[in-house]
Amino acid sequence: MTRTIDQVFAALSDPTRRAILGMLLEDDMAVTDVAEPFEMSLAAISKHLNVLTNAKLISQEKRGRVKWCKLEPDAMREASIWMQGFGQFEPVNLDAFERFLAAELPSDVENGT
Repeated sequence: MTRTIDQVFAALSDPTRRAILGMLLEDDMAVTDVAEPFEMSLAAISKHLNVLTNAKLISQEKRGRVKWCKLEPDAMREASIWMQGFGQFEPVNLDAFERFLAAELPSDVENGT
């Protein structure tokens, strides 16, 4: 369990990866579409996607010649349960998380992070 939680928190620590998760809240996306708003190479985006995949926050699958990314929100469940153990945190409300990411996303994407 600790390894997964560590991977989730490490993945969420980066603003580019948080922006990617925000984008994937809307729908599955092709890797090239995920990369489009960022001012970085496709290889750099692929590294971010691999971190998110290893943390089980997203899944990737090949459909024909295109690699697609899908949000896996249940991966945050263990981290949420862990935080609730401190009694200071509310359960993760995915709707509230979506609103937070939507509010944060425009500035992150515009800055290329």
